[in-house]
Amino acid sequence: MTELRDVVVCSPLRTPVGRFGGALAPVSALALAETVLRALLERTGLDPAAVDGVIGAQGYPSMEAPAFGRVAALNAGFPVTTTGYQLDRRCGSGLQAVLNAAMEVQTGVSDVVVALGAESMSNAPLYTEQGRRGLPPGGLMLHDALARGRATVGGRFHPSPEGNVGAAELLRREYGIPREAQDALALRSHRRAVAAQESGAFDAELVPVEVPGRRGPTVVDRDEHPRGDTTLEALAALRPMLGASDADATVTAGNASGQNDAAAAVVVTTPERAAELGLAPSLRLVSWAVAGNDPERFGVAPVPASNLALARAGLAMGDVDVIELNEAFAVQVLACLADWGLDAEDPRLNPRGSGISIGHPIGATGIRMLATLANELPAFDGTLALETMCIGGGQALAAVWERA
Repeated sequence: MTELRDVVVCSPLRTPVGRFGGALAPVSALALAETVLRALLERTGLDPAAVDGVIGAQGYPSMEAPAFGRVAALNAGFPVTTTGYQLDRRCGSGLQAVLNAAMEVQTGVSDVVVALGAESMSNAPLYTEQGRRGLPPGGLMLHDALARGRATVGGRFHPSPEGNVGAAELLRREYGIPREAQDALALRSHRRAVAAQESGAFDAELVPVEVPGRRGPTVVDRDEHPRGDTTLEALAALRPMLGASDADATVTAGNASGQNDAAAAVVVTTPERAAELGLAPSLRLVSWAVAGNDPERFGVAPVPASNLALARAGLAMGDVDVIELNEAFAVQVLACLADWGLDAEDPRLNPRGSGISIGHPIGATGIRMLATLANELPAFDGTLALETMCIGGGQALAAVWERA
């Protein structure tokens, strides 16, 4: 068997993250993807003809852009020789695109692959599967793709009628995590993200987006989701989403991740090919792992995935300088930390915020996190980083990265 080649990622970039129905809502996921792909070519000077393929991650697609990676590449000016496809591993989609690209490069199938993640949750489709069979009694039922995806992700045998929020509340009961701890983590996340914004820490990874409007285009160049004005009192005043059915419910819009819009992309190649193309590697892939668990406990799946990725690298959690654990829910983060025996205020954990503050544009999140940690490691004089996220339906991904 041919020895696997080393893999590096170069120039991870992302658009700002928009709020649901916010500044980026007029822009489709495809347009966001095109924007970040064009910026990637411009900033790296990479000849698009050198790119073998674009792997596009998206959780809420439509047939406006089938085989998302291919369509986005063609629209962004890549040649017809650049292949592309689409994948969906829910919250892990962006990171999975990077890992699929890495496997192609490691095995020699490809030399240069662009991993792309994009989501416009503001424009997630409303759809029907009944229209082709005639009009049923009572008319056509339109499903909201966002809500439907959360309810069906566990399949027939693991239904989740209360969606991911119900699974988060299950962890609250199991781990005995109080509302106050969840709100405190949420506040800390916002404060870290706002501090990073104000210091310019995100500037290197951001790609401005031009948004059309009736009075002419505007430019969005700043994450819209972090809130500098939030307080513990404001968070405590929010009503739990399942409060009507559970008097002890604690999960609110304030201590859960947002529904967001963004795109992100990164070049995946070998160190040797990067040098030939004049690319500066940001990170080297050390190891990765995927794990599955009970869909109702998907929030703690990062624990086995991360433990396996670290073990494969011969490392322990104490060896890692930055821990990027996506904040799907504050309670879910706290449950993972409890299993690892880590403190919620560990300075290595999401030092510039995460899903609660920056946002969680499903298909883009994994590459957004990669772009952030690629800049965090040198800023904090670190060497190793762990990137991990839970995935609705009972999965998780984890990857160990080394500063290049």
